[in-house]
Amino acid sequence: MTTSRNFAEEFRAQFEKIKPRPEHASVVHSKIRTLTRKFDVPGPEMRDVHDFDITHTAHPVPVRLYVPNAAAKSNGASFIYLHGGGFTTCDLDSHDALCRRIANSGNIRVLSVEYRLAPQYPFPAGPDDCENVLKWVLADGGKPYGLGSSCVAVGGDSAGGNMSAYLAQKYRDYLGAQVLLYPLMQIADIKPAVPGPQDALQLGVVALSFIRKHYVGDADVHSPRISPLFEKNLKGLPSAYILTCGLDPLRIEGKLYRDHLLASGVKVTHRHEKAMPHGYLNFARAFPVAKKLPLDVGDFLSQTLKHP
Repeated sequence: MTTSRNFAEEFRAQFEKIKPRPEHASVVHSKIRTLTRKFDVPGPEMRDVHDFDITHTAHPVPVRLYVPNAAAKSNGASFIYLHGGGFTTCDLDSHDALCRRIANSGNIRVLSVEYRLAPQYPFPAGPDDCENVLKWVLADGGKPYGLGSSCVAVGGDSAGGNMSAYLAQKYRDYLGAQVLLYPLMQIADIKPAVPGPQDALQLGVVALSFIRKHYVGDADVHSPRISPLFEKNLKGLPSAYILTCGLDPLRIEGKLYRDHLLASGVKVTHRHEKAMPHGYLNFARAFPVAKKLPLDVGDFLSQTLKHP
């Protein structure tokens, strides 16, 4: 309780140092990364951890492969993880502990992707990198690392959930599961349809305004590649694990996508953390439940990828 209170007090203090204006969203993200380093807890030890680049004619993509102790020797299930951060921040290190927890709990190889970030690389640079990694795995590029191509899942948090949802739509015939952790499902509307007291700081509006300007630019915000919530055809999508949080500006769209998937006959495991904020999985020291949620994700992956 004390650590959670310290986290909340420091978050408010950092936020008060800047005015809630869209052009300062990058500073907000920088402060969040500082909090991540202070309030997260290291993940479990792995059998192997490999950092390497996946070569591509357009741009090499740095990745980090986590191989837990109980993972299969070769051709094991593969989980491609796309980190959050509003398309503008975070990297392999910021989500290291989370990836380790998922890998360890699911006995599954996790391939974390460091895609290019806006504003330097606006849309579609990041999604292109993530898609190229997925195609590399599906084409058996990861075979030397023990990555199988027949049992593949994709997932991520926030912006990573956004790109994962689209990839699951496009590659539905080749994927066994998708994991969407408090996902950003659309960028057309920057305010919750039904605002609540949790929206008083306008953090969602600030961040989404920055994303619209510096990531989306002139691209169509209604395209499913930017806003996967607007995809009409959801038939045949892989089973989904969706996490929503009661104190998250994105809480409504995550639940709405769950409803759309269920209406299309897609199997969905939904977890709602009523008292948790957006991004809490990176703050395990402040929110101990952040160490427990990956256990559910790992169990979902291990069970679902047996019957993709």
